[in-house]
Amino acid sequence: QVHLVESGGGLVQPGESLTLSCVASGSFFSLKAMGWYRQGSGREGNLVAAITSDGSPHYSTSMKGRVTVSGDFEKNTVYLQMGSLKPEDTAVYFCWVNTGDLEVWGQGTRVTVSS
Repeated sequence: QVHLVESGGGLVQPGESLTLSCVASGSFFSLKAMGWYRQGSGREGNLVAAITSDGSPHYSTSMKGRVTVSGDFEKNTVYLQMGSLKPEDTAVYFCWVNTGDLEVWGQGTRVTVSS
């Protein structure tokens, strides 16, 4: 079983920055990839960014250029640095990990961008 604990969500004003963190624990040997999805109100969930254990990042077009994903695979921790946030970035952000056998999503942390 894999347990994910997310933190860092909150209310920010347009143009501000925010960093999300997620720590994975549980029964797995190592993580193959970690990342973040988001789901806005009434929308499907979509990948924001991910990073593989070899350090290769992948960004979706939705926030590319405004986010940086980083990971510490020894500490099973993934970060999402977000900048120049817009109201349309308001969503629940879900941590995601791939153990090679399982894909697991966290409970989500809400990010609200509003003036």
